[in-house]
Amino acid sequence: MQTAYRGSFADPAVEARFQETARMLRLPFVRIYGVLFMLVALAYTIANPLFVSHEDTATLAVYFGCMLILAGAYIGATFWSGYVARPGIDFAALLGIVFLLGHINLVLFDELIDMQEEMHAVGVMNRLSVSAFAAVVLASRPRLFLLWLALDIVVFLSTVLAVQSHGAGLWYALLSYLSGAMIMVAINFAIDRSSRGAFALAEALEAERKRNEELVYNMLPVAAVERIRDGRLVADSYADASVIFIDMAGFTKLAQRVSPGHLVELLNTFFNHADRCAAQHGVEKVKTIGDAYLAIAGGNLTARNSADTAIAFARSVLEVVDDLQSLAGVETGLRVGIHSGPVVGGVIGATRMAYDYWGETVNMAARLESTAPVNGIAISESTWLRAKDRGAFGPPHMEMLKGVGETAVYHAAPAKPAVDALPEISWVA
Repeated sequence: MQTAYRGSFADPAVEARFQETARMLRLPFVRIYGVLFMLVALAYTIANPLFVSHEDTATLAVYFGCMLILAGAYIGATFWSGYVARPGIDFAALLGIVFLLGHINLVLFDELIDMQEEMHAVGVMNRLSVSAFAAVVLASRPRLFLLWLALDIVVFLSTVLAVQSHGAGLWYALLSYLSGAMIMVAINFAIDRSSRGAFALAEALEAERKRNEELVYNMLPVAAVERIRDGRLVADSYADASVIFIDMAGFTKLAQRVSPGHLVELLNTFFNHADRCAAQHGVEKVKTIGDAYLAIAGGNLTARNSADTAIAFARSVLEVVDDLQSLAGVETGLRVGIHSGPVVGGVIGATRMAYDYWGETVNMAARLESTAPVNGIAISESTWLRAKDRGAFGPPHMEMLKGVGETAVYHAAPAKPAVDALPEISWVA
């Protein structure tokens, strides 16, 4: 993340976030400073009657009273929700405080000179304490701080010129003020630069964390991630889910005839389209196995009717067949198998983790796929009974499934005229 030389982030949105974050982090410091300053003012108020004339005590009481009210109002303003977005509050409050401090120092300076105190130069309130605080609280806005300093020197000169007519004294007063001001500018700049650097690093780390989190959530369900973080076992049971198994017909022969790059492009088109269809219909992608795509409706992503959701998803996927044939340059197609029933889902292992599903329902969907016509759908009786959208399915017929035996299967009409046997591939990479 780059910062502009003018002292702000190039992106206005980033700059706005930085300003808000910086001011929020400084809130406790502002309040503590305000309280400490009020305590110092109270200490002077208590000490003044002991050493200062009655006349000046009354004058100082007015000034210190105004200062306490202003400091109290300043602290109260920090609890207002709009304070963070308004640095002008700090600007005005600190300028008012330093103005009152200048007048207080005039009175104290005269009193200490009259007392013939040798330490009269340090008997007044130190205005650098206010300048230092301004340098910190306005650190994220260096231009505003420079404006504050410019006005502060005007206040300073107005108080100094009123009592200091000697040329040497005036020059030394200016040198003293300017040396302190230069240090405050350096502090303001250093805090601003370091704050911006820390903020940029935090933003980069947060962006990287989000990318990593998106990657993890792309592989695992949110609930599973939370349990893994807590060290818990991830195992779930779903009583009524519909498993979809989609395979590319004639893929083995196609893989022998085309270049690896062309083959990967073909599979990428198929899988990306299936991913979009899954997101559209609320179907969960489980994994890809070679040229096959395994998905489930009613698992981690709940569905009102898992059978209808699975069938609608399968029909959407079959719409990409023409694109696949155009890309392959030969006749190709997809077969879909769907079975509904209970499944078990979870995460096993400690490396390359993925949320997977197991059970007879998954195995049945894979076996049903092999019975489907090219560009068609084969569903089991359990899926047919659950589905409301049965219009495209014909009467049941018996199929011999490996490890199951004869099973009633329903076939949907292909999305396009079915090809009983894919012709030999004539295009060679």
